[in-house]
Amino acid sequence: MKQMAVFASGSGSNFESLVKFWQDSAEAAVRLLICDQPGAYCLQRAESLGIPSFVGQPRQHGGKVAYEAWILQILQEQQIDFVVLAGYMRLVGPQLLAAYPERIVNIHPALLPSFPGKHAVEQALASGVQVSGVTIHVVDAGMDTGPILYQEAVPVSSSDGPADLQARIARVEHRAYPRVVAAYLAGDVVLEGRRAIWQPEALGCVQEGRKEHAPCS
Repeated sequence: MKQMAVFASGSGSNFESLVKFWQDSAEAAVRLLICDQPGAYCLQRAESLGIPSFVGQPRQHGGKVAYEAWILQILQEQQIDFVVLAGYMRLVGPQLLAAYPERIVNIHPALLPSFPGKHAVEQALASGVQVSGVTIHVVDAGMDTGPILYQEAVPVSSSDGPADLQARIARVEHRAYPRVVAAYLAGDVVLEGRRAIWQPEALGCVQEGRKEHAPCS
């Protein structure tokens, strides 16, 4: 069984969808939450779901290097195989990237490479695009620059405010993210350079929202 850690900084709705997707699964499980924001709502979700949480910030550890060494020690002690970022608002540093090569993934509320970084929904609305969406990618040293595993478009209405578009994007995130992670863990989507190669049945599992755990085929 693959042991996963989720990193989050905010409300944790994607964290909750990941935990619930793998409940009673024999393939993988979310074992812990790393949070860098004391008081974030994701910590309440973790408590209600029975998931251990660890809270820390770089300044408490004397800087980013020591902070990520603290995180890495936790991950190693808990025998974590895979890391899922779910609204974690920090760049991942070289220590964690080296320890988990191509085993850290992130979700972003836009169709990268458009609108990277913070406030992607607001960026999309300000630009006047008619389509935004969701990107799930492998994490590298850049800001939202890693190889893309999956993208799905979300239409933008002329009447949308940030909350309207964010809600529409969140529905796609909650369906797609656990299933893309499941496919990646199972080898149903693999990277050839920066290109993601999917097994058709696994891609259908993501798009149709079927409940099967990895492998979807």
